[in-house]
Amino acid sequence: MLLAASTVLLGLTLGLSHASIPAFESTPSSFNNHGALRLDLDSPDSGYHGLVKENETLVEVTPQIRAIGAEVCSFRIANKHHGEAPFKIVLKEKGMAELRALRALNCEKRRNYKFDIEAVGCNESLSENATVHITVVDVNEYPPQFLQPAYVSTVDEGRLYEEVVRVEASDRDCSPKFGDVCNATVHITVVDVNEYPPQFLQPAYVSTVDEGRLYEEVVRVEASDRDCSPKFGDVCKYEILTADQPFIIDNEGAIRNTEPLDYERSHNYILSVVAYDCGMKQSAPAMVTVKVNRVCAPGWRGIPERVDYAAGVGSQPLLPSARLDLCDAPCILRNVRATLTLATDHIGKGCDRDTYGVRSQRKLCGASRDSVDLLPTPGPTTSWTASLSRDEGREADEIFEFDGVDSAAIVPSDVLEHTLAQKFTIGVWVKHRPRPRQDPHVKEHLLCAADDHKMNRHHYALFVRNCRLILLLRRDFSEGDPNIFRPAEWRWKLGQVCDDKWHHYAVQVDFPHVSLFVDGEEWHTDEKNPEVIDDWPLHPAKGVNTTLVVGACWQGSDNKTKHHFRGYLAGLSVLVGRNEKPDVLSCLRRCQEGIHVPSMDLLQPGTQLLTNSDLTEVRIDGDNRTNVETLLRRIGYGSENNPLPVPTVQSYVTVLPPPRPGITVNGTGYVAREYAEFRLGVRVFPDVLVTAGSAARLDACAVSVYPSLNPDHESLGLPGDALRRVPSITARVDRDGVVLSGADTSYNYQRLIHLIIYTNRKPAYYLDRVFKLTCSELSGRFASNEILEPAPGHVQLSPHHADLPEEYATAALREGNRSLGGASGSHAVTIVAAVCICFLLLMAVVGAARVRGAAKRRSSAGDELAAETEMAWDDSALAITVNPMERLTEHDPPQQSQQDEDVDDSGTSDSEDGSYRDDDLDTSDCENDCELSNNGRRRRHTSPHDLEWDHRDV
Repeated sequence: MLLAASTVLLGLTLGLSHASIPAFESTPSSFNNHGALRLDLDSPDSGYHGLVKENETLVEVTPQIRAIGAEVCSFRIANKHHGEAPFKIVLKEKGMAELRALRALNCEKRRNYKFDIEAVGCNESLSENATVHITVVDVNEYPPQFLQPAYVSTVDEGRLYEEVVRVEASDRDCSPKFGDVCNATVHITVVDVNEYPPQFLQPAYVSTVDEGRLYEEVVRVEASDRDCSPKFGDVCKYEILTADQPFIIDNEGAIRNTEPLDYERSHNYILSVVAYDCGMKQSAPAMVTVKVNRVCAPGWRGIPERVDYAAGVGSQPLLPSARLDLCDAPCILRNVRATLTLATDHIGKGCDRDTYGVRSQRKLCGASRDSVDLLPTPGPTTSWTASLSRDEGREADEIFEFDGVDSAAIVPSDVLEHTLAQKFTIGVWVKHRPRPRQDPHVKEHLLCAADDHKMNRHHYALFVRNCRLILLLRRDFSEGDPNIFRPAEWRWKLGQVCDDKWHHYAVQVDFPHVSLFVDGEEWHTDEKNPEVIDDWPLHPAKGVNTTLVVGACWQGSDNKTKHHFRGYLAGLSVLVGRNEKPDVLSCLRRCQEGIHVPSMDLLQPGTQLLTNSDLTEVRIDGDNRTNVETLLRRIGYGSENNPLPVPTVQSYVTVLPPPRPGITVNGTGYVAREYAEFRLGVRVFPDVLVTAGSAARLDACAVSVYPSLNPDHESLGLPGDALRRVPSITARVDRDGVVLSGADTSYNYQRLIHLIIYTNRKPAYYLDRVFKLTCSELSGRFASNEILEPAPGHVQLSPHHADLPEEYATAALREGNRSLGGASGSHAVTIVAAVCICFLLLMAVVGAARVRGAAKRRSSAGDELAAETEMAWDDSALAITVNPMERLTEHDPPQQSQQDEDVDDSGTSDSEDGSYRDDDLDTSDCENDCELSNNGRRRRHTSPHDLEWDHRDV
């Protein structure tokens, strides 16, 4: 059966080879009958051979069925040798034809077919016959089937059998390939179970390494597993169980260090290592010991990581045990250079530990008082900075943040004259860093004065562009010849502009000369830095003013700000008409904390000690290592530019919190005065004593008054020459009180507080007056106690009025020169006064009868003294009381009984109506109509709880 199939396939291969002959190849000479229809065969006896699969109908015939010699119209089956030929011949082009089965054939029923075919010409001529042999190729249709559904066999235990049982199956397919049941080998696999854990080849491992190096492999551990399968018999993972060790292990068992080891830190490391097979069964731990060899490396020894410094103890050695170890280097020591740099790690500008704000620092350094602060603390008169984001949590001066998008402050025109003189100085603290992938042409303005409408001309500006600080100064057309180029732009290329650190910049202009001071030091110019650009003066423009903006520049044509600054600003000031002294600019940046250099007596020949002006950097050069060490033990550490590389060492100096200074305010809280003295002025705190304890200077004292003064007839003030005697202290006086500010001694503050005078031109019209005094140090960081001073008089203060809100004075001290927390209070008093006035108008008609009755009971309607006396008693909430008996006795003693009766009526009325606070009522002098006014006011009291008469003084 297999031989027959091989023969057929060989014939097919030969037929395909023959079929590759060109279609119009000349036929052999034995069939050379021109014009006769014939089949294209080498010999009529060879015939055709075809193969067809059971599941296909197209028969692969060899050679290709083809008729030649005449035009052919069809092919037909001429003779069926075995009675059935389920095929048809389909004519194709050029006399060719293909053979197809009429249905799917079944190899299992019939495997071979044989029949004859002939060609029919279009002239009805016939060709000779040729035999076609068709073989049906088997397809694997049927699976084998066992002859029995089940087999049972019985064996004895303990024996080996040649055959336990035989099974048999058959297959319905017709070919040997698919129809024979072949023998198969049965493989039996024993499934492994994870019985054994991994075991290390050694119970302990020891390795030795040198300090200061990173190793690719410190030691390699290895474990094996007795299980037979790869899943349970292979080791897949190693792990170090000892936590917080500078080592890691990979899956191959190689251990390496993650950081250089230090002999001083640890001489050896003991690690516990386990292994896991691929089934995650853990082994018993193995001990790995890594010993560290000490290797001498040149460097500093004895440098502490931290030095605690107690504030106020004076100079303290920072590195008393510093030692330079050169490890016996095989070279001649010619020079040793050690450099110590002090960098304060503190919030804000990092100087003086934020002891003083910019305003106080300017006073201490002797800066000109004519400088205009363009970034003041927001307040009633400095509202242009209220919209800016600021550092509320800072203990000293505030820092303003600009987001680079819309943050800007438009300075009112009355704050600074927009036209700068030939001389001026601009100073500012700046912290700036560039934006990621920022266009180098983008401008970020710190200060800019530009046209307010129509045009976009920048008159002068200070801005940052591409890490350059640029001053723009366009001269006016009236300043010289308009046709001559003048210097208009100065561009300094500074690394400090974009280092994201605080720096102080001061631009001194004495046109055409311009100089820049960076952190108190004058910038040394060269040919290319700064780059100076000339330009024409500005052309004249009618009706166009300027707008001054901080943090951006005004775009007049668009009526909005542009070129916004991104960073932090503080202490922006402009001095017009003169330049600040260089020593003042240096003082503004100088820190009180610094490095104290050792005595020059310690210097040996060949050793040099250099310091910078700020005493933040010290450099020691010498050829004697011992002398360099001795000097460094007094001041610091560090080394560079040596032939041997010595690593940099860092040591942190921690300044411990100083003891809180005790600021105490003492004084008399009760003073009685006459009416006449009120009109002339009364000192509120005549004998106050201010003691500051350990505090060297105070920075503010605030006298706050509650409720706010009525400016029509009340005032607080200082004599005109008082402040001239103490130039470092400034005063701000308004209806809410007096604020004295500036760094100065407690004695000078005490002198000024003694001179504060309260004046009331109409004593009968004043209300409860509580004066509170509080002093502070270090921008409100430390505050004194509060001393309450009722206004001069005998009547006891109601507790309702004496208990002022705690935040009233505290907020005032933190705000410096701002009005002290009384804005909201004065607004509330104004509203109450307005409501009461309306109530007065409604009650006027009802009170008319009572006014007439009260007038008849008085012996003299025009007696000014009686009216004023009744007025004082009627205003029950007042804290100022005068003795009415002295002046009353001089005029009319019998009137006392009538007055007492009025007092009783007044007390009854007041207990029903309450205290009326007329802070803003504008009345004429109480000379002619006090009686009518007092009666009208007495009938407006509605709150019984506000009255608290002190009848013991009556």
